[in-house]
Amino acid sequence: MPDIIEGRNPVLELLRAGHPVNRILFARSIRRNNVIAEILNLARAGGTPVEFVDESVIRRQSVTGFSQGIIALTASKEYVGLDDLLAISKKKNEPPLYCILDGIEDPMNLGAILRTADAAGFHGVVIRSRRAVGLTSVVAKVSAGAIEYVPVARVANISQTIELLKKANVWVTGIDMSGTQDYTKIDYKLPTAIVIGGEGKGLSDLTKKRCDSIVSIPMKGKVSSLNASVASALVMYEASRQRS
Repeated sequence: MPDIIEGRNPVLELLRAGHPVNRILFARSIRRNNVIAEILNLARAGGTPVEFVDESVIRRQSVTGFSQGIIALTASKEYVGLDDLLAISKKKNEPPLYCILDGIEDPMNLGAILRTADAAGFHGVVIRSRRAVGLTSVVAKVSAGAIEYVPVARVANISQTIELLKKANVWVTGIDMSGTQDYTKIDYKLPTAIVIGGEGKGLSDLTKKRCDSIVSIPMKGKVSSLNASVASALVMYEASRQRS
């Protein structure tokens, strides 16, 4: 299945078939009809993000030149819900262990994080549905197969998701340069979710407020921060070491 599906009927059939979709782009000038209405209803029911953009954006993304003002960006794997992640931890009879990504936009980073999550024994990864990369073919390739084994939940709001996890007795630890505590001092044997911020942005202020603790990775060199996938790998393997 290609990453891009174009045209009204192909996109409609894609949604009817239940294929996972990262997002759907509509030209702002598109004429509404019964097909468009059904696409919007199916997208809403399935939690698929929809964006209305300038027609020039559609033209740039179009491969065939016959988009009819609509493009669907497909996902390489079906997403799961937050409840599914909690059920996976329960089924494994292990304290929950998740990685939350607060706005990762680079598919190379997401693919690398999924690969590490699989190797470190994490139960799942949570990503944002908007302003973040989804499960594209590039992510699948970089993950080296891990995309098939690591469940990924897509949520509309990271801060609300953190609150839901806390209500499920999961301790949430944000990884950020502003943290005053060393990341190795956290007890990852407890039900845990680590939160990694977006490239160059770090954690949002609201996300920081929602976390139970903010920790940092000690830096001895002149570079002040690490790549998101590297930072997540260090913390994930510390959690894995503690649980061994």
